[in-house]
Amino acid sequence: MFGYIQALVLGLIQGATEFLPVSSSGHLTIAPWLLGWPNSSLLFDTVVHWGTLLAILVVFWRDFLRIAQATLISLLR
Repeated sequence: MFGYIQALVLGLIQGATEFLPVSSSGHLTIAPWLLGWPNSSLLFDTVVHWGTLLAILVVFWRDFLRIAQATLISLLR
């Protein structure tokens, strides 16, 4: 059974390593092995990656909105 503490630790590892030039997915595989935990499921790994995407969208939503507006304006001209 995958516990909340394990999910929290792996989520923190994912968040900290996502933007490093190494595989954050690799960290999600290696960390449980090093800590003696069961491997996380593919669903958990996917949800953690979606969490990263959501965090990026929350932080940069204004930039994405400006890019979308500029793209639409240039396409309509």
